[in-house]
Amino acid sequence: MSYLDDLAGQIEHEVSADMPPQQDTKLLFRLYALLLLTKGTAVTALDVHNAWAVWMEEKDPGHPAIRPFEELDPATQASDEPFVAAIKAVAGRAQGPSA
Repeated sequence: MSYLDDLAGQIEHEVSADMPPQQDTKLLFRLYALLLLTKGTAVTALDVHNAWAVWMEEKDPGHPAIRPFEELDPATQASDEPFVAAIKAVAGRAQGPSA
């Protein structure tokens, strides 16, 4: 298991089991691991949405939510928040108590 898969697994563990899409999410959570490494606790819903859009472009290029974050309705925007929280939780643990 790579360090990316380890982080991806930690992020996925933080998310409620009914939250991830009902598809193969290995690449999606690797993208979230990349966000953790590049943004850490500064990650935003916009970042999560963009990572999801990259993943979804491969799964379903016609998905109606593949559009700029600011064009999404508030409920769709809010659906990214559990993933933001999961990334921040894992990033916070990685940074330790002095972060």
